[in-house]
Amino acid sequence: MLLQGKTAVISGAASRRGIGRATAELFAEHGARVAILDIDGDAAEVAATELPAVPQGSHIGLRCDVADKASCLAAAAAVEAAFGKIDSLINNAGITQPVKTLDITEADWNRIVSVNMTGILFLSQAFIPGMRDHGGGSIACISSVSAQRGGGIFGGPHYSAAKAGVLGLAKAMAREFGPVGIRVNSVTPGLIQTDITGGKLTDEMRTDIIKGIPLSRLGDARDVASIYLFLASDLSAYVTGAVIDVNGGMLIH
Repeated sequence: MLLQGKTAVISGAASRRGIGRATAELFAEHGARVAILDIDGDAAEVAATELPAVPQGSHIGLRCDVADKASCLAAAAAVEAAFGKIDSLINNAGITQPVKTLDITEADWNRIVSVNMTGILFLSQAFIPGMRDHGGGSIACISSVSAQRGGGIFGGPHYSAAKAGVLGLAKAMAREFGPVGIRVNSVTPGLIQTDITGGKLTDEMRTDIIKGIPLSRLGDARDVASIYLFLASDLSAYVTGAVIDVNGGMLIH
């Protein structure tokens, strides 16, 4: 087990078909005690009870609005009280919106940026002090292939902008906190089959998209979860400031 005796915090992990939930399940399978944070607190609590048991204690689920700094600080305090040392933080929470540039309202922009980028800052600010005081840890931040190629299939330009901002933020944090043993990396998924894409992807769209993917399939949540596992484990002990693509070759650069 790669995370035996470790603790992990994963945001946006209550949805049954989401990347966060798949990550929580995989981490628990590898021995980690997990705290699931989600804006739906009830769903987070239920999700935590459904994870594989680990020897060091029960998993927990808490409400956390990553776009609200006070909510992030409260969640961090609760997790640290329950777990003590936090070994890894997976900044996975995110939302999308398929609109064009001229249709983006001020409210749209603020909502997408606050959850996808500012939320990573707030949650990292909440957990970094504890990590620093306990000798380090690993932070992984979810970005997107849309940040690299200038647009996605289900996300508008404001989504691409926010996800591109995540890459710069994570690299800056990696440089700043490397000396105290905190590694910070980004993951850039391609088109992953989750609740976000569910119902929006027609058979015709799927066939057309797969033509441009060298591995000839769409991604699964577990594909991204496996990269999070690598980044949280000692296998990536000398990896920080990196951007890891999980897109089947949709974008090769």
